[in-house]
Amino acid sequence: MTNKNRTRWLRVLGIGLGSLVLLAAAALATGILLAERKQQRRVDVAVQAVPYKSDAAALERGRYLYASRGCVDCHGANGAGRTFVDDGALTIAGPNITTGPGGVVSAYQPVDWVRAIRHGVDPKGRALMVMPSEDYNRFTDDDLAALVAHIRSLPPQTGSGAVVKLPLPVRALYGFGVVPDAASRIDHTLPPQQPVPEGVTLAHGQYVANMCIGCHREGLVGGKIPGGPPDWPPASRLAPGEGSVMGRYADADALIGMFRSGKRPDGTAVQVMPFESLREMSETDLRALHLYLKALPGKG
Repeated sequence: MTNKNRTRWLRVLGIGLGSLVLLAAAALATGILLAERKQQRRVDVAVQAVPYKSDAAALERGRYLYASRGCVDCHGANGAGRTFVDDGALTIAGPNITTGPGGVVSAYQPVDWVRAIRHGVDPKGRALMVMPSEDYNRFTDDDLAALVAHIRSLPPQTGSGAVVKLPLPVRALYGFGVVPDAASRIDHTLPPQQPVPEGVTLAHGQYVANMCIGCHREGLVGGKIPGGPPDWPPASRLAPGEGSVMGRYADADALIGMFRSGKRPDGTAVQVMPFESLREMSETDLRALHLYLKALPGKG
């Protein structure tokens, strides 16, 4: 190659690389702009208020749901909020949900709790970031009222609102819809689920399995966890089919052991799953969940 041809080739290469950089910068800027608009959008949800409860049975049920359904992982046992992701580039903290200084629920009315828990939407109609309402959308009215009863009974704590600091590329992906919020993934027209008797039954197992949707996705097919950090492994496939992990859990005791210990039957550690709360699940819930997952129809 002559010096003249080499110079021409380098010039073309430089122009090409420069164009790619400009295109990437434009895409990033566009994504960030779309993200700002998306965060400010109004999500109109028609909801019916669920009356408050304060009886002993509701408070105990609410305490159990709060401890076992992931609330502790984001909001802390006392409701003051906590940082649950902080890897330098990505920081996510759950808000204070007590009536103390910095709490975000002091002015909540019954309808606001329904909108936030079931639909991932705040009282102003804005989508709540990193609120796993997919898991709670199918709560019965009784369970929602029980959970709210427990939260409202928590002593006031000092805390702050939610903190969601996303790297610019992740914000752009949110803007383009690649990283969705819960409000965009929920069918807001679904009515509240009707109560089913608690027990080791398929119906109760299906109800319990609703809590898995946020990470394991609709149909429990697994895949990348929406909104999770880039280094998180994909959620396992729980549904039948190629790659399903349920073959490891031949009986309910094996599944219960994993929930209690955070380890698979072969002794290897399960990453990411919120075991601080999951290990609090009752044996009845876990046996029903295992029964349901094992009964799902096979798919290719």
